[in-house]
This record gives sequence, structure tokens and C-alpha cells, in this order.
Amino acid sequence: MQDLNHWIGIGRLTRDLGANEKDFGYVGNGQARANISIAVNHSKKQGEEWVTEADFFDVTIWGKQAESLKPYLKKGTQICVDGHLKQDKWQKDGQNFSKVSIVADNVQLLGGGKKDGSASSSSPKQQGFDPADGFPEDCPF
Repeated sequence: MQDLNHWIGIGRLTRDLGANEKDFGYVGNGQARANISIAVNHSKKQGEEWVTEADFFDVTIWGKQAESLKPYLKKGTQICVDGHLKQDKWQKDGQNFSKVSIVADNVQLLGGGKKDGSASSSSPKQQGFDPADGFPEDCPF
């Protein structure tokens, strides 16, 4: 039996996709690469009240998808990411380090750039998302 490495999440971009090579660039074979970070909110009960916390994930988008999404990846934009986890390991000054990130297989723009759900004029296709309504039909899962 083969193992499964599949991650699906909905979150908001923590920063604009910049023009610097660390955020967006082309690798040796000419393929585009976009490095973004998303915040995924969740609620938990603390004492008698509910509090919202966020987890932050680094996501890499490759190829034509990275190029076509570049103009729309702005801070606060809600996206759905379907991908897999990747662990990078390295050594520096004799110490071992590792980092787990997400490699996107498919990214879907879900909503505008504002947290209140109002549409941003820069997105090509607006879909409001309310978890109570379920996932949009064209979300990759």
C-alpha cells in the first residue's frame, strides 16, 4: 500500500506576492515559482469563550499557475490550496535544520482581499466563501 501525502487548506495570504526573486522567479529550466505564506484561522474554546488562532504555512506554486495567479496574490486574499507536504533538511554550522512547507498542486482564488468578504476589484472571479455553505463547486476537492 502506498502512503498518502495530501494537504488541503483555505487561508488568507499574509503578504503581497512581491517582485523579488525570493517571492517570485524562474528556475534554471524556465519554470515559474511563487513562494507565498498563508494564515489559516481556527477557533478553540479557552475557558468560557472562543478565541481565534492562526497557523501560518509557506506554500510554493509552480509553473503556469504561478504566472497566472501572480497579479492576484495580494495580502488578505482568501485561497484554497490543494497540494502536498515537502520537508527540506539542511545543515548550518554543524546544526541540523528542517522545514515543512506545502507544494501546491492546485490553487483556487476564493474571495476578495478584505476579511469582511467584500470583493476586491482585482480578482478575475469572485466567490464568497462561508464554511456553513460548504466548499465552492470548483474547489479542487
